[in-house]
Amino acid sequence: EQRRLVSSILRVYRNFQGLLDYSERDTLTGLLNRKTFDGSFLRVASMSAAESPTPCGTNDLRRAGALDTAWLGVVDIDHFKSVNDNHGHLIGDEVLLLVARLMRSSFRFQDRLYRFGGEEFVVLIRCGTVDQAQAAFERLRSNVENYIFPRVGRITVSVGFTQLRSG
Repeated sequence: EQRRLVSSILRVYRNFQGLLDYSERDTLTGLLNRKTFDGSFLRVASMSAAESPTPCGTNDLRRAGALDTAWLGVVDIDHFKSVNDNHGHLIGDEVLLLVARLMRSSFRFQDRLYRFGGEEFVVLIRCGTVDQAQAAFERLRSNVENYIFPRVGRITVSVGFTQLRSG
């Protein structure tokens, strides 16, 4: 009887978690969606630099004693319209899925990755220095550039990033 009760509670929790994920995630890529970005952005922008001690990327990039800073990056797939025009929207969707996968493998688990709209993505990360943030975004840019997309070949992304300051 207890096992059945616990199993039922877990099923309810799993369904609740699924509803939360559905409302917070982009249905195509599984990344966080634009609606979720607004709350996250305000929360991250208001945090002090010392609240998150995790390095950006590998430990050897971190300078001793550097405080973490929030960084906002915008990623755009270059010439994405031509992918849709030349190969169709189904292949365009596949490119979006693969870019999302490359983003997940290029950033850390705790970094916040969003599909902002169309072929635009937003990344919120915390790093100590501009060099560390640049290295993280360059890793993504390079990973995309070196990946061979089925039926499309190589594509590139443009990335811009800036430091978030409280206030």
